Amino acid sequence: MKAAIFRNANCRNSVYARSSINRFRVPDEFVFWTVEFADYKPIFYESDVLSGKPWADPKTDDKNFFPKWNQLDGKVSRISHCGEYKIVQDYPQNPCGRTGIIGRGLLGRWGPNHAADPIVTRWKRDNTGKILTDDQSGSKILQMVAIERLDTKEWAIPGGMVDPGEKVSETVKREFMEEALSSTADLSKSLTEFFNNGTEVYSGYVDDPRNTDNAWMETVAYNFHDDSGAIVGDINLCAGDDAGKVKWMDLNRNVVLYASHKNIVEIVVTQLNAFW
Repeated sequence: MKAAIFRNANCRNSVYARSSINRFRVPDEFVFWTVEFADYKPIFYESDVLSGKPWADPKTDDKNFFPKWNQLDGKVSRISHCGEYKIVQDYPQNPCGRTGIIGRGLLGRWGPNHAADPIVTRWKRDNTGKILTDDQSGSKILQMVAIERLDTKEWAIPGGMVDPGEKVSETVKREFMEEALSSTADLSKSLTEFFNNGTEVYSGYVDDPRNTDNAWMETVAYNFHDDSGAIVGDINLCAGDDAGKVKWMDLNRNVVLYASHKNIVEIVVTQLNAFW
């Protein structure tokens, strides 16, 4: 699915993630760059965690830093799923508008920071194996493997960052293994084939609380659906190092998920004609 443009909400008018820094307030009518906002004075913030990290870019004024914006820069992709982004005063500009913070915040890359999200689903069944349905609509109830993030304690898709040069198809499989399965788990042939046959459901911007005016999250999400429940339905889920808990979560319009994960999950629910 092509990229969708979200209005910044999770990354606006709040305290910046894992800090005490208050974002400059941006009213709804001034989110987009096309609207003049003369009083806009965003705060600069970059976490100390970025210093000296091999996965992080240097500061833009580093004499040895010559990024290739909107291109493949060596193994690092600086290409956005949202299309070509602007460079304003040497900094990439968030394609979805103002956030009240400049700099990179907690994000390693200037511009797009690429993630991949595996949405692993099955039908909810009773003890006899019968698929359960909603009492009123009669629609089948869909479940997804969800993890509880350690940083925010919110439930989320068990995804993660794409390593430089890594194929997204490999990232989704690796991240699911790291966050939802035992580190010693041995993938059977059927499970390996299962993760080789996902369906891309979304590629684009993520309204993530770590986003800034100059750095933002994007993702490619794949659905891996076990229609029979015989492949992943009975696997032993085990929370990884980046997850507090892991579970099969019933999906419906009342679920609360991290960032804009709910928007992405709803696409899967619609495609599988499940209860929402």
